[in-house]
Amino acid sequence: MAGCVSRVELSVTCRSLLDRDLGSKSDPLCVVLQDAGGGRWAELDRTERIKNCQNPEFCKKLVVDYYFEKVQKLKFGVYDIDNKSFDLNDDDYLGGIECTLGQVVSSSVFTRPLELKQGKPAGKGTITISAEEIKDTRVLCLEIEARNLDKKDLLGKSDPFLEFYKQNDAGAWQLVYRSEVIKNNLNPCWKKISVPLQTFCGGDFNKPIKVQCADHDSDGSHDLIGTFETNLTQLQKAGDGSAVEFECIHPEKKQKKKSYKNSGIIRIKSCKIETEYSFLDYVMGGCQINFTVQSIGGKDYYFLNMHVPPWEKVGVDFTGSNGDPKSPDSLHYISPDGINEYLIAIWSVGSVVQDYDADKLFPAFGFGAQVPPSWQVSHEFALNFNPSNPYCQGIQGIVDAYRQILPQIRLYGPTNFSPIINHVARFAAHSAQQGTASQYFILLIITDGEITDLDQTRQAIVNASKLPMSIIIVGVGEADFKAMEFLDGDNGVLKSLTGEPAARDIVQFVPFRQFKNAPREALSQMVLAEVPKQLVSYYKWQGWPPVKPPEIKKV
Repeated sequence: MAGCVSRVELSVTCRSLLDRDLGSKSDPLCVVLQDAGGGRWAELDRTERIKNCQNPEFCKKLVVDYYFEKVQKLKFGVYDIDNKSFDLNDDDYLGGIECTLGQVVSSSVFTRPLELKQGKPAGKGTITISAEEIKDTRVLCLEIEARNLDKKDLLGKSDPFLEFYKQNDAGAWQLVYRSEVIKNNLNPCWKKISVPLQTFCGGDFNKPIKVQCADHDSDGSHDLIGTFETNLTQLQKAGDGSAVEFECIHPEKKQKKKSYKNSGIIRIKSCKIETEYSFLDYVMGGCQINFTVQSIGGKDYYFLNMHVPPWEKVGVDFTGSNGDPKSPDSLHYISPDGINEYLIAIWSVGSVVQDYDADKLFPAFGFGAQVPPSWQVSHEFALNFNPSNPYCQGIQGIVDAYRQILPQIRLYGPTNFSPIINHVARFAAHSAQQGTASQYFILLIITDGEITDLDQTRQAIVNASKLPMSIIIVGVGEADFKAMEFLDGDNGVLKSLTGEPAARDIVQFVPFRQFKNAPREALSQMVLAEVPKQLVSYYKWQGWPPVKPPEIKKV
């Protein structure tokens, strides 16, 4: 595979979008997809959603790997988002374009009319895309508060938020960061700001930066409170208990009133530049990835470990909701060509993750089945029936063990996710106590959608979100996967039964049926797509660098 030349971040703005909402404007979001071949498109990234706006300037940059020697076909789609679902199929399409990444990077500004379909314009809507190479892995961290901001609301105070703009080479201002809105507060203290240095100023500490403070209105007609200009050199004077203050000036008020002083004070309490490490920095720096595959679902758990320490194991849990594996109606039925959906899922993902293990020996155990000769329900038995040496050689070894043991046991139950999540979490917790980025754990659950301990599973996931651990769920069969989608947390932060929120989003759900006719690598790409980001987010949250940090080359 060709090496990535560089990474680019794409800034997106739209003008004159269609209005699909009654009584308000559209709430647009932009998604970028890449041609995956065979008429399929794979999502690469998406922006934030902006409420009530027909001329959005998206703050979140779309990050894409750039290969000079490849024609990288891209599709940009703009959607009106009226729900919390991650799925865009139930949202109104406001238009899109198809182009190549080469066209975008070779243009200083790439503007095209939006189309609902080929040859059908999306009204007067346009999309403008600009590209910038990511050369710097440093991140700017700011702590900001304000004092005595102007009151803008008749029945309240103000709902202030900040926007940062950098000046590009043409002299125009480009949005680089938008803060959260703080309701009804003239002395707000915003959450810590973290933005890539490349995005913020292109690595130029003297590049002009404009900071704008505005009062948020739900209809999108935000009122300017004031603005000021600075640069990173000035911002860096903040820290060690000494803040840097800027007067927030409203130009029209200043021009009209001789007695006008300012519309408030913006205080930079802290300004730090930190290094942001990548997934490869951690892996190449010595982080071991422990991968567990648990196939539940009709059900059996395969529980597979990459870079397994001596105390880790691979496990398969056999429960009985799928019926007799000898019946073609069972999801465990192995077809004449030797496969079923469980095996395809294991092969798809296992073929990728096994490359991260040196000896490719995986201890494999079963859970939740009646095992001969006593036919008692066992929650830990070796798939090869050899408890003294339960190791299987690679993914093929697990597949072979599964095929051989299936006719020798009786599928039973119940289907509980929480025990295996808690099982892996115990090892993740033990690793976390070391205080280093040395091990990360990934649990793959393959299920038919049935789950009998949803409340306990919610709590287990919330607990696991504080640990170096991710959970991937692949749904097989045609069952209703609402419970899995709920655990995914894409419709909002997952909470335990007591209301405790997950510290991080660590669950990714993918229905296998969407990939039945797709190449095997398509499923693995989808299920593993979130893992690098989740691993990096955990170690960043903890403030742990790679065990062996790379040499940082500052640009």
